[in-house]
Amino acid sequence: MKERFICKSPGKKSLAVVLRDKKVISPSMTREYDFVWRKARGCYVWDLEWHKYLDFGAAVAVAATGHANPDVAKAVRKQLQDGIHAAFPDFYNELPVRFVEKLLKFVPSHLEKAFLSNSGTESVEAALKLARWHTKKSTLIAPFLDVKHAPYPYCYRCPFGGKCDGDAQVCSSDYLSELERVIKSCKGNAAAIFFEPIAGEPGYLVPPKEFVVGMRKLANENGLLLCADEVQSGCFRTGKFLAMENFGVNADIVSLSKAIGGGIPFGVTLSSSKIMSWPSGAHANTFGGNLLASASGIATLEYMKKHKLGENASRIGKIIQKRLLELKEEHEIIGDVRGIGLMQALEIVENKKTKAFAPEMRSKILCKAVEKGLILLPAGKSAIRICPPLTLTRQQAEHGLEIIEESIRVVSRK
Repeated sequence: MKERFICKSPGKKSLAVVLRDKKVISPSMTREYDFVWRKARGCYVWDLEWHKYLDFGAAVAVAATGHANPDVAKAVRKQLQDGIHAAFPDFYNELPVRFVEKLLKFVPSHLEKAFLSNSGTESVEAALKLARWHTKKSTLIAPFLDVKHAPYPYCYRCPFGGKCDGDAQVCSSDYLSELERVIKSCKGNAAAIFFEPIAGEPGYLVPPKEFVVGMRKLANENGLLLCADEVQSGCFRTGKFLAMENFGVNADIVSLSKAIGGGIPFGVTLSSSKIMSWPSGAHANTFGGNLLASASGIATLEYMKKHKLGENASRIGKIIQKRLLELKEEHEIIGDVRGIGLMQALEIVENKKTKAFAPEMRSKILCKAVEKGLILLPAGKSAIRICPPLTLTRQQAEHGLEIIEESIRVVSRK
């Protein structure tokens, strides 16, 4: 008999924790619904009332090898007995070195050295500092959504009056012209372009390949470094180890985090030996290269390779996207479907004609889904992201898609 999860949230125990949280925790974080996490295994999560949920969020793309992966947990337990912190910025240790040696086998050969830190934020900050140090220039260009001077390609909501009409070449040309204008305005003082291969928090925006190739060309022509923020898109999330591989383009500096630590906080900044040649004392931190993260990172990479998670992400991602595109044709409130691998999104709108953002409708769909036992995460102004563990099976994917469809159908009728 097919397993069904019908969950109401929050229960009394969960509500009590939510109220305690509101008293002592900063309100700056975004909580879409009052879900209180108790435990997690594989692709499933349980709340304080022991309701079981299928997880299409992977703790914001962190649990790529599945929650509490046994191989990763075993490596962490073993390392706990030998030591947790070895002050890697001040003393040599073999474990972080072994981790980096293993990681370099997964990435393009021009990436030869790594700076180790504790989060995506730190890995990008290290890239920023390295770019300025190497180029001896200070200005940084970052195409982000809603940044007028250098917009990120958002083809569904074209800022150029929609004249591209789905033509990737025309779309890319407009965005690249804007980017070139910004580069010239820097008057030779630009150090680097910082770029997410797939823009995560704005709603999993996938740029045209022509844009990424053109951006690399502009960087080369103007002596800029190209820095890829792969914090959310890296580690086989798109099927390739680095999302940039989908565009056939290499970055000069790459930032990784989230999935790379298997659930342990970990950040990595990669570059060539030529670029990462800064002197002793130029940049360091206290916990970078800590032993738990290194042990967890090694086990994570080994598990990903052994179980071919990149291939699974690509295969299951195609199944999910195919069904989402079918739902888009069936429902007026689904304006756009986009993504690569297990980094998928659907944008909820009031209707296809106006494309008006529909954040309240998006929230209702998320809440209805969690009532039915599926965890989804919001992204952007009214998009829903789908970023499950890369271990997701076809049966689990189809189960989650059924809940998404049911939730959209219920909300659409209201």
